[in-house]
Amino acid sequence: MDDPPQDARTLVNEIEGHLLAAAAREEGRTAAARLSARLCWLTDSQREDLEGAFETEYLALARISWRRTADRGEELRREYETAYHVLRQRLLACFLFGCAVLAGTGLLVLSLTSAGP
Repeated sequence: MDDPPQDARTLVNEIEGHLLAAAAREEGRTAAARLSARLCWLTDSQREDLEGAFETEYLALARISWRRTADRGEELRREYETAYHVLRQRLLACFLFGCAVLAGTGLLVLSLTSAGP
């Protein structure tokens, strides 16, 4: 199966980013509303200010968390790629060594059988 074109992947990533941001914004609004509901002495404008500030901070913290997760994912990807390449090199070396041993054994057997008694 062919990979989708780069433009399509970029578009999907952008849409996913917008959806994640919208979900985080809604979570922030919900958490802000819960917090401000417990502070019954706030005026309506104070409540709106608190909820707006809380939502902004919540979204900023979510973005920081996403960035850390993405950075860690990249770090792990590099580590696994390095380990994969080392493993591949070792496997190739073992295969070549096995072929050399097999060829050497075959030549030894041939030389012993052709020498005769």
